[in-house]
Amino acid sequence: MYAIIRESGKQFKVTSGDRILVDRAETEEKTITFGEVLLVGGEGSPKIGAPLVAGATVVADVVGVKRGPKIDIQKYKRRKGYTRRSATASPISK
Repeated sequence: MYAIIRESGKQFKVTSGDRILVDRAETEEKTITFGEVLLVGGEGSPKIGAPLVAGATVVADVVGVKRGPKIDIQKYKRRKGYTRRSATASPISK
């Protein structure tokens, strides 16, 4: 059985046991429920939502948090002699 879900403006095809990387704010929850299910298929004919499948949800376990790459920030004010360059961590923390 598989489902197509919509999360953060992207669509993912998921089956049981899949691991996907989803943009999320840091959360303490161990499970996430995705309510925007667009299609459910696998057993017989697929159920296609218009736009969502009624009553369908996908429950996922949080495996871990992945940090993004470091980003460089450069500040500059013209004609003032002010420049500053710093490297900061990604907005995704932990």
